[in-house]
Amino acid sequence: MGTGLIPADGEIWRARRRAIVPSLHRKYVEKMIELFGRASLRLCDKLDAAASKEISAEMESLFSRLTLDIIGKAVFNYEFDSLSTDTGIVEAVYTLLREAEARSTAVIPYWNLPFATSIFPRQKKVAVALTLVNKSLDELISTCKRLVDQEDDLFHEEYVSDRDPSILHFLLASGDEVSSQQLRDDLMTMLIAGHETSAAVLTWTLHLLIQNPAAMTKLQAEVDAVLGDKCPTLEDLKQLKFTKRVINESLRLYPQPPVLIRRSLQDDVLAGYPLKRGEDIFISLWNLHRSPSLWEHSHEFRPERWPLDGPDPNEVTENFKYLPFGGGPRKCVGDMFATFETVTAVAMLVRRFDFKLAQGAPPVGMTTGATIHTTAGLHVAVTKRIATPSVQKIKQLQS
Repeated sequence: MGTGLIPADGEIWRARRRAIVPSLHRKYVEKMIELFGRASLRLCDKLDAAASKEISAEMESLFSRLTLDIIGKAVFNYEFDSLSTDTGIVEAVYTLLREAEARSTAVIPYWNLPFATSIFPRQKKVAVALTLVNKSLDELISTCKRLVDQEDDLFHEEYVSDRDPSILHFLLASGDEVSSQQLRDDLMTMLIAGHETSAAVLTWTLHLLIQNPAAMTKLQAEVDAVLGDKCPTLEDLKQLKFTKRVINESLRLYPQPPVLIRRSLQDDVLAGYPLKRGEDIFISLWNLHRSPSLWEHSHEFRPERWPLDGPDPNEVTENFKYLPFGGGPRKCVGDMFATFETVTAVAMLVRRFDFKLAQGAPPVGMTTGATIHTTAGLHVAVTKRIATPSVQKIKQLQS
């Protein structure tokens, strides 16, 4: 990720945050909701086939492909189409995503050793993948620059291109004077940070709903009433209040990532413990979000713990005992994007299908890296809820 928004420090971080945050404005988010709906519909089509053939579906990998397709279009207008095809670029991206996660928990930075690509076969594969992805990003940046140069549209604070509503397009149209390397780092950071986190949220949300049929029934009733046969709009998502509480509670029980890191900028004392300048502080969201001293029924899935007519829970409303997107100056810039993405996907899936664990499926164990994964996938049996004419009507509305 180089000096992208997450790993950057000091003035580089401040400059890049000032450049990127304006791109996530209301009109962009509205455009992205259309994207979320189209991508979720493609996943529904894939699950239709599984339901018709009465075969199980492994949802963790499908959610991972869904969120890759979304983040590719949203950030740099690239169509991975990973739900339908397996191409060299998709394999390369997944190689880098897995490597980023492995490095996040490695004790020794072995990849920096001289001749690492010769010593470690996996590092050779990573180097090849990185070359391919960098080349593709460079080409996308060049193509987008040509499009921007040909445009007559005047840039404004809620600028969004109908041809290419991506964050990359916004940054170039804004006149953001930054090197191609820095732009590549920013895009790579958003690709990594915005992919696996949302996939993990969707995986554990579905797992929790399968375990709690009463919550699933309540959720489906709300979705049926609000959405009917249409794809969601921003106004619809505002009405999906219980759906959002389901996501909120899923993020409490399975925060993504499960650990935040902050660095001490000067000598300090925290709760009686001395800190030296440059020391890293690891904040376990897993323990914070499940602490019995902070939460009633702390280990139970209870979306109703937050009133539907109350404010959406965040670090401020919950006095920093709830930090799904972090807090402070380095809070995740994509919190609204991620929330609408996951609410849209969950709503469209439960409207079309009923889910239960597949017969003979392996236990849904837990393992951690940069995010919380299952140990052997989330294998489910899928049953259709909605008749084909309704599905066709959705497709007509989208086209």
